[in-house]
Amino acid sequence: MKALLVFATLLVAVLAKDTFEGHQVLRISAKDELQLSLLRDLEALEHLQLDFWRGASDVNVPVDIRVPLLSLPTIKAHLEDNHIQYSVMIEDLQSLLDEEEEEMDSATRAVEPRNTDSFDYSRYHTIGEARNQTSAFILSPLTILSIIYQFQDMLVSENPSLVSKIVIGYSYQGRPINVLKFSTGGTKRPAIWIDTGIHSREWVTQASGTWFAKNIVSTYGQDQALTAILNKMDIFLEIVTNPDGLAYTHSNNRMWRKTRKPNPGSSCVGVDPNRNWDAGFGGPGASGNPCSETYRGSTAHSESEVKSIVDFVKSHGNIKAFVSIHAYSQMLLYPYGYTRTPIRDEQELHNLAKKAITDLASLYGTRYRYGSIINTIYQASGGTIDWTYNQGIKYSYTFELRDTGRYGFILPANQILPTAKETWLALMAIMDHTSKNIY
Repeated sequence: MKALLVFATLLVAVLAKDTFEGHQVLRISAKDELQLSLLRDLEALEHLQLDFWRGASDVNVPVDIRVPLLSLPTIKAHLEDNHIQYSVMIEDLQSLLDEEEEEMDSATRAVEPRNTDSFDYSRYHTIGEARNQTSAFILSPLTILSIIYQFQDMLVSENPSLVSKIVIGYSYQGRPINVLKFSTGGTKRPAIWIDTGIHSREWVTQASGTWFAKNIVSTYGQDQALTAILNKMDIFLEIVTNPDGLAYTHSNNRMWRKTRKPNPGSSCVGVDPNRNWDAGFGGPGASGNPCSETYRGSTAHSESEVKSIVDFVKSHGNIKAFVSIHAYSQMLLYPYGYTRTPIRDEQELHNLAKKAITDLASLYGTRYRYGSIINTIYQASGGTIDWTYNQGIKYSYTFELRDTGRYGFILPANQILPTAKETWLALMAIMDHTSKNIY
């Protein structure tokens, strides 16, 4: 029955894909606490259908809001009446999405990769579920693999002594939640966890995760530092952390962020999987409104996408570093997000973050900010790495990848490889430090 429901959902999605014609992304700067409060008040005005790409966190920290065409006059008048400065970051969102889709369609028409060497890491790939040319091609997502899933299987088959695939659970709509395990042998060895794509619209993260996977198998035995890490520790990599959400960004709404489980008593669907963890759950920085982009869910770990990781981390019991990768804003963050109480390992994590972003910048000069979540970006309860740190995983970090706002979530495909390569240098700094300081 669930498969039939998903099939019907996909059919409707193909026929009614959301468009964003005339939508603009405004970059807004509050000069004082009063203006900041006025911006925060906008988040509660549901009828305007505003999408906060970067929320109101602090004075002089930009706020990025996607504003639908019909709401633009109201919002611009409100900002001008209150003397709040703003600029147009993206003039017409749909034009960027059209360019993105045209490039992806071109990639889809190319020859399907036969192995991971011929896989194109420089493009965003379709998931292969609803981007079809004829209705006869529509298949249930339970019977058709995504291109990313195909890549994972190819990588495992090509490198059976180094890589294996673990299914740690299933999404609400029945998609497998795959984790790649890179290991040179042994069980329950000290481990490093990396996940990408927990917020589905952050496509550069899944694309980077795919490149990370290939890079690990390509450089093991050649790169001295990575070889030393893998000879001592395992690496777990979850590329598609929110598979239902990712599917929906391809089939229906490119701007979708949350999971896809219905919320009882509400017409709004989905939970923010980065507000669903049992770490200050339900506190400031998470919404109790099912229609909000930061809706926390009914209870902690209510989402199978989150619960699957929770169960895996607890059952493994020997994970030493946990890195969750997001976009955008160019930041490297450590706990906490739900409280201003400093973590006991703050100085070590701060120094390591500085080393990581310095290494990252050495490739292309990309500048990152770093610090605790609450002091660097905003207060957010129920977050991933707050929970992992509270579980005893000292080296818990969150990345916010490129860019700082020119494109936001619609980062052009020509920035995928530069983003992945520079981020890898920061990851190596974290992994190398962890392997040399196992606790």
